[in-house]
Amino acid sequence: MTSTSLAAPAGAAPAAPPRSGPLARLWRGRAEDARWVRPAFLGLLAVTTALYLWNLSASGYANSFYSAAVQAGGESWKAFFFGSLDAANAITVDKPPAALWPMALSVRLFGLGSWQILVPEVLMGVATVAVLYAAVRRRFGADAGLIAGAVLALTPVAALMFRFNNPDALLALLMTVAVYCVLRALEEDRGAAKWLVWAGVAFGFAFLAKTLQAFLILPPLALVYGVCAPGGIGRRIGRLALAGLAMLVSAGWWVALVELWPASSRPYVGGSQNNSFLELTFGYNGLGRINGDETGSVGGGGGGMGGGRWGETGIVRMFNDSVGGQISWLLPAALILLVAGLVVTRRAPRTDTARAAFLVWGGSLLITLAVFSFMAGIFHEYYTVALAPYLAALVGMGAAVLWEERTRLLASAALAVTVAVTAWWGWTLLGRTPDWLPWLRWTVLVAGAVAALGLLCAGRVDRRLGLGAAGLGLAAGLAGPFAYTLATVDAGHQGSIVTAGPAGGAMGGRGPGGGGMRMFGGEGFPGGGQMPGGPGGQGGQGGQMPGGPGGQMPGGQGGQLPGGQVPGGQGVQGGGQLPDGQGGTQGGRPGGTPPQGMARGEGFGGGGGGMGGLLNGASVGTEAKSALLKDADAYTWVAATVGAQNAASYQLATEKPVMAIGGFNGSDPSPTLAQFQQYVADGKIHYFIGGGEGGGTGEGGGGRMGGGGGPGGNSEISTWVAENFEKVTVGNATFYDLTAAE
Repeated sequence: MTSTSLAAPAGAAPAAPPRSGPLARLWRGRAEDARWVRPAFLGLLAVTTALYLWNLSASGYANSFYSAAVQAGGESWKAFFFGSLDAANAITVDKPPAALWPMALSVRLFGLGSWQILVPEVLMGVATVAVLYAAVRRRFGADAGLIAGAVLALTPVAALMFRFNNPDALLALLMTVAVYCVLRALEEDRGAAKWLVWAGVAFGFAFLAKTLQAFLILPPLALVYGVCAPGGIGRRIGRLALAGLAMLVSAGWWVALVELWPASSRPYVGGSQNNSFLELTFGYNGLGRINGDETGSVGGGGGGMGGGRWGETGIVRMFNDSVGGQISWLLPAALILLVAGLVVTRRAPRTDTARAAFLVWGGSLLITLAVFSFMAGIFHEYYTVALAPYLAALVGMGAAVLWEERTRLLASAALAVTVAVTAWWGWTLLGRTPDWLPWLRWTVLVAGAVAALGLLCAGRVDRRLGLGAAGLGLAAGLAGPFAYTLATVDAGHQGSIVTAGPAGGAMGGRGPGGGGMRMFGGEGFPGGGQMPGGPGGQGGQGGQMPGGPGGQMPGGQGGQLPGGQVPGGQGVQGGGQLPDGQGGTQGGRPGGTPPQGMARGEGFGGGGGGMGGLLNGASVGTEAKSALLKDADAYTWVAATVGAQNAASYQLATEKPVMAIGGFNGSDPSPTLAQFQQYVADGKIHYFIGGGEGGGTGEGGGGRMGGGGGPGGNSEISTWVAENFEKVTVGNATFYDLTAAE
């Protein structure tokens, strides 16, 4: 192959007479574009919007941990600023708050509800598709931009996370914006500084969404700009320094305020052990994610190729049973097309923007891919949404470049190999769910083979035949992820650990969309065996979760959950009760009464309930809700419970502050026993609710999942409450009235 100028983007046409009126100009787009370009782009955005809005309310409050913080931010500007879990500002989420802000503003404007929380995430997804299209089409044409946008929109994990309330949606959008700005800076010398500053701002706010993950792609972007940008080397370095300053200011203002704010008048920094956001950033959310040493976590420790508590690490991690169906459908194609694009542009000048684009998108993909593949700490399948924009851009760009070069045998052969490998990999992934749409697997393989043969001859046959082969190849490549995306949007997803695909929930079967997280080296549950803790707290069979002697969970004994029972006092096996003591499980969905305004299955349960609320919160019965709301305004917190997910359940049901003792895992040392006793003495807390993350209130020991917490942690609080206050049953929940000592 030889270098190509790529001077005329696909879709270009002779200028047409401009139409008058803003709507006409919006529909027509640029005068130099073919008439189909703008309608096709608007159609892509419209279809993406409709797809992501479909059945949106089925997810209810999605991740109740973040929804509770959104509810709090909608009530209190202080909670909004800090990202507090409750409006009384006891403790924050274990991330900075930027991802919560759009949702909290929506709740302030429109009230609390599923759509008010999730629609901002959908809009972020549509915006990411739009920004990606704009970034790719500037250099490679409208058809390349449309392919990239479609690949992103139909990536299953993207369809999952742009309909969910985790921080990953905002992170993906801001990373795409940052890449777009760097590409603009590479195009020109005069206005480069402006675009680099905007890139720095995007990186800064991405840090405020998900801390250090935002900086993964900084090295390749800075290196590519430093080498490939126009202008002298001193000017390039100076502009990069200016961008770094913009990044520091846009992220540092919030960090500085939090660190300088008196700890006594702000919430505790959730996820930290020393009430420090910097410790959280560089520890639990930083190096701990890489090496697995995460103080306060539920457990880390990847296991090389042999696996670990968070699944296998290694070069094939993105292709394994649990991750492959989320992101890897077109990952082989992206890698092949990255190499092809660099070969085609190998003789281009230093400042060639086509090659720089391949280096920017490809470098972003490779470095993120490497970190995700080998990180030994907490890893969830949905993290891979960060790869989706980079992957999609490479597919669109590479396909456009090879199509322009198709008259050369190597280029047409590269196109054919890309389609053939993609079809084979789609066939492989679909084979992991053999009972789901079995006909699709063979259709993809046959269509891909036919398209590959056609593309091999694309440069020597009629252009229409070549386009037909290209279209068939694109359809074969997208058929699998499209089907998985449809299955994803057709199901609700709740809890902390969710996956895309036909399994629908976070911890279902074994297929690409249902692998879930293999906690503590186990095979996932439900769907793969019983959850530990049958009658009397005995470990279940098959689905047991090793992590201690005899396969127990951390802190348990002989296969038992901490405290010898499932929090709330009842084991989970068959028709056992969930945390809070309400309702059994049915296909992994807790029973019981859902929060007001939500149908059964919308808010809590499904997609990873259980484990004492670690994966999702408890169901809240009407009697428990009524008790909490009685004289609620007389208390700072209507209740306290161990762990954030259970606290979130009660808070979302009542829209009143509920204290999450120990934060998300129940392992943060906040509040101390002395602090909690003072809150009780001051009459600030009405009830203590048994059955949090830590497992009950003293009778069985009240240990914590994940350990940590130190002196004065939740086990001491639970024991003190059990020894000094009378236990009462409210509905099926265990309450302790902290205003009435024994």
